[in-house]
Amino acid sequence: MALINSDVKFKQESVTKLIHYCNIGKDKLEDGFLAQDFDEPSYAKICKIVPPKELPKRRRFNTVEGLAILLHSIVHIEYSAIDLALDATYRFPQMPTQFRKDWLDVANDEIRHFNMLNSLLESLGYRYGDFPVHRGLFDASRHTSEDVLERMAVIPRHYEATGLDVNPQIINKLRPFSKQKEVKDILEVLEIIYLEEIEHVRKGDFWFRYCCKERDLNVSSTFIKILDCYDLRRGNRSNLNVEARQRAGFSCIELKELGASSCKD
Repeated sequence: MALINSDVKFKQESVTKLIHYCNIGKDKLEDGFLAQDFDEPSYAKICKIVPPKELPKRRRFNTVEGLAILLHSIVHIEYSAIDLALDATYRFPQMPTQFRKDWLDVANDEIRHFNMLNSLLESLGYRYGDFPVHRGLFDASRHTSEDVLERMAVIPRHYEATGLDVNPQIINKLRPFSKQKEVKDILEVLEIIYLEEIEHVRKGDFWFRYCCKERDLNVSSTFIKILDCYDLRRGNRSNLNVEARQRAGFSCIELKELGASSCKD
């Protein structure tokens, strides 16, 4: 199974097959299917997992090691995102076929993002697994494994949307070093990822709204309630990327509740 295999090439082959099954209408699972729970992420086979506070500091971007540490942390996010998309496809068989198609498309994108970034990492003389990682996204997926509504709120609409806030900050920190070819290449890939991640968050927004409509729930208040339930509204939100989040489907009501100082519908 692609979800427990650490080989990204195997994941890619599996996604290709699964997209084919969806397209020919063979994506339905047998009655009584129960998704398996996983105790550890697939990358546990190749990465040392540590608490977030023990991760190497992301700084000194004018050095090869500093760039490698930064790249490795982003590569890890993209690897995690592959499994998050696959898990959504696998875990919620009650959802329509289009739901599975959407998250398989996302998995395809995340595999491409991983490969682009991992290639840059290897060009610096490092490989995925050379630095420790944390398992925060995996744990978030486990905590939301029982309810697709909560999964769509927490993963794409919170964590992936937070990536839309952070990506431009990373780009701005790297720009002073853009005369270095390695940095220039990283910036080009980050720009591609940034635009495509907006679409990923938009897919999560669509299915979150779909679930709210099915359950006759208010979108904005339900989202905020779920964030509060998981204690996900801590910290400074002054860096909220209002424009990107609006393009991904967020309303001004939600954005102001999250901390946006201004927002125009």
